[in-house]
Amino acid sequence: MTSVATDKAAAALGKLQAANDGRSEIEPLTDTWPELDEHTAYAIQKRLVVGQTKSEHTHISGLKLGLTSVAKQKQMSVGEPIYGLLIASRMIGEGDPLHVASLIHPKAEPEIAIVTGRDLQGPGVTPEHARAAIESASCAMEIIDSRYKDFRFTLTDVIADNTSAARHTISAYRVPVKDLDLRTLGVVFEKNGEVVTTAAGAAILGDPAVGLAWLANKVAEHGESIPAGTVVMTGALTDAIAIAPGDVVRVSIAQLGSLSLRCT
Repeated sequence: MTSVATDKAAAALGKLQAANDGRSEIEPLTDTWPELDEHTAYAIQKRLVVGQTKSEHTHISGLKLGLTSVAKQKQMSVGEPIYGLLIASRMIGEGDPLHVASLIHPKAEPEIAIVTGRDLQGPGVTPEHARAAIESASCAMEIIDSRYKDFRFTLTDVIADNTSAARHTISAYRVPVKDLDLRTLGVVFEKNGEVVTTAAGAAILGDPAVGLAWLANKVAEHGESIPAGTVVMTGALTDAIAIAPGDVVRVSIAQLGSLSLRCT
């Protein structure tokens, strides 16, 4: 990066850190830095998350996919997903509540979480390679909470903001994926006992294995790989829904069981 770009990246990082620490909204970075590119946005994301892990005395615990639906990609005028990093201290234990006041404007979305059973090193990882590398799958939910006012942002804005990651919860019930077709698993998402929407595993790029393959090849561009034992949130199965104190959201996925989250 040029010295000017370096200064802008440092300023952008500072804004995101302050918004996260103070649970406050900011305008998109690209309002003042329209030339922010993807590579720089991922560099800001990594520095943001490393700073958070240090301040929270924790560690990066996995990876997450975003923009895994064709509709969302069209909305953002992009042709591929994005990825972010999971922070261990922001994992909500199964049965524990979500304290809504700790966030700005949270939304919940149902997901399938997988754990890899072997290393994936891009480039050249195919969906077949990725599928063979998935050891187990579980019901999961992600709580997204953009630092940007009114959830208004561009692609590079949301990458820098660690893809709106805030909290996540994963069922302890892990199901081996051998002979399990993640594409065809039916999904029911409920809020306060009422069905909000339904979906299938194929909502993730047609197959969660396609998303995992993309992820392995994408992180390879940054000199990284996906080691065996990595937890990956594979992306939203449905649109996210707003949540507030008193709400209970629940995802049920055929053969994977169910997972509930109580908001306080």
